[in-house]
Amino acid sequence: MVEKDKMDRKTAVPALIGDPDDFLIVSGLAGASKDVGALTRGKPNAYQLAGVMGAAVMIGAGLALAQPDRRVLAVTGDGELLMALGSLATVAAMTLSNFSIVCVDNGRYGETGYQVTHTDLGTDLTAVASAAGIPNCRELNEMEDLADAAKLIRHSNATSFVLLKVSDAPPPQHKRSFDAAATKTAFRLALLGEN
Repeated sequence: MVEKDKMDRKTAVPALIGDPDDFLIVSGLAGASKDVGALTRGKPNAYQLAGVMGAAVMIGAGLALAQPDRRVLAVTGDGELLMALGSLATVAAMTLSNFSIVCVDNGRYGETGYQVTHTDLGTDLTAVASAAGIPNCRELNEMEDLADAAKLIRHSNATSFVLLKVSDAPPPQHKRSFDAAATKTAFRLALLGEN
């Protein structure tokens, strides 16, 4: 059942992220990977994870540490983030000035069969991120809220967390390579400016 009163991720995610070339992007699984893949269309500045549910935030944080002069964005889903809530506390303790997290919250586990997640049952991930110590936290429920949040993920000088509440409509269609060695190599070459 598609929820009519919530944003559609197919328009909300691109509106929030804008030009993906502004970031090094690590995306989580399922819908988040498709959101990023459809937006970046295979550009090597985006690394789409597979088979490592719960890892996007920490991989993004590590990348932000290693690349302090680049803006790093982790795009994850509510199901994946629920598996790794401790990552929010770790990221808060790291005090990164170039790192943002976007959690696309559709209230479903897209990777395992579209079961209802705890966010659909009352868990507030924005409150969790704020309580963990992340200084800039926003929950977005309306398209008109996206412009301010887009500035936050680009220009904040402290870690930011944006919870994008979307309907349970499917993510965009996107076919991607699951060749881990090839995608890692392409991302590394783009990161180091060698391609």
